[in-house]
Formats: sequence, structure tokens, C-alpha cells
Amino acid sequence: MLTNSQQTEEDLSLDATLRPRSFNEYQGQEKIKANLKILIQAAKHRQETIEHVLLCGAAGLGKTTLAHIIAQEMRSGIKVTSGPAIERVGDLGSILTNLADGDVLFIDEAHRLNKLIEEVLYPAMEDFKLDIVIGKGPSARTLQLDLPHFTLIAATTRP
Repeated sequence: MLTNSQQTEEDLSLDATLRPRSFNEYQGQEKIKANLKILIQAAKHRQETIEHVLLCGAAGLGKTTLAHIIAQEMRSGIKVTSGPAIERVGDLGSILTNLADGDVLFIDEAHRLNKLIEEVLYPAMEDFKLDIVIGKGPSARTLQLDLPHFTLIAATTRP
């Protein structure tokens, strides 16, 4: 009998074996693949990260697979999480400050992000800065952390 950790390792191995690793292996979505290839080629030419990406569609269309392919094509690391997993601002702060320059942050089920988390995420996406409020009331102060340049890829089933 397999333990949960062994099943997880086996599932991850099977998933990695079956999941397409390049645009050539990915079947369908030709127009989207063509647009993503142009986006990636332009970013590589400029030697920059790609712009943030929102993938929207029904379950099972390959949004997660596309996120992994984009990271692979950019030769970037990828950190994966989901909207419901980011419960507090501190959770988001921890994720963002542990990214490396050029990494892809993939947030599945982005429509389930808490509104407060979204408000912290916007300046991180735009300015690559994280504002942290320390303390409360009149003695509160704000600390601003510089973040590495990253690409957010968010997936949602809600248009």
C-alpha cells in the first residue's frame, strides 16, 4: 500500500510525463499559442520578462499546462499556488519575496483571491514593490520592499 507522499510523488511523475512541455506538443488553441509565441519572442529580444498574463477558460482547457510551457519557453522558474491558498497578505508577501528575477508566479483560481490580497498584488505587478504596514494607528509606518521582476500568470474560469 502506498502512503500519501508516495502517491503524490507518483502522481507528480505521471503528470510531468503526460503534460506537454512545449508549444509543439500542446494540441489545440492555435491562435493563443501563436500570440504567446510572439509575446515570448519579443520579450527575449528585449531581454526582459514577459508581461503579466491572464488565462481564462473552462476547466480542462490547459491553462495550467500553458503556464508551465510559458515558463519553460522563457527558461524561467515557476512557482505555483492558487487563489484560495493565499489567505493573508503575509502569505502573498512570503511568495513574492521568495521569487527570483525572471520567475513566473502562477496563480490558479485567481477569481478566488481575497480583495485585500488583490489590492496588495496590483502594485507588486505594476511597480515590483511590496508595501508592508508595520503597527497600527498613528504610530504605524510603511516599509517598501523591492521585488524581483516577475511575470504573474493567473488562471480563472470566470470571464
